[in-house]
Amino acid sequence: MSKVILDYDKCDGADCAECADVCPMEVLVLEGDKIVIQNPEDCSYCEVCMDVCPNECIQIEDDF
Repeated sequence: MSKVILDYDKCDGADCAECADVCPMEVLVLEGDKIVIQNPEDCSYCEVCMDVCPNECIQIEDDF
């Protein structure tokens, strides 16, 4: 099973929020000034969030 990993040290949160804007499954959401992973089991692993993140702070990790 895979999971979404967010590097909060690199994330600009509310100043960017591109990942939350494009996530088709609404797994990445803006809560206050921070991006949070909500309902990670709903993630389709489409990697759109990774493509738009200017700071490369989103990864998808495989647990095989």
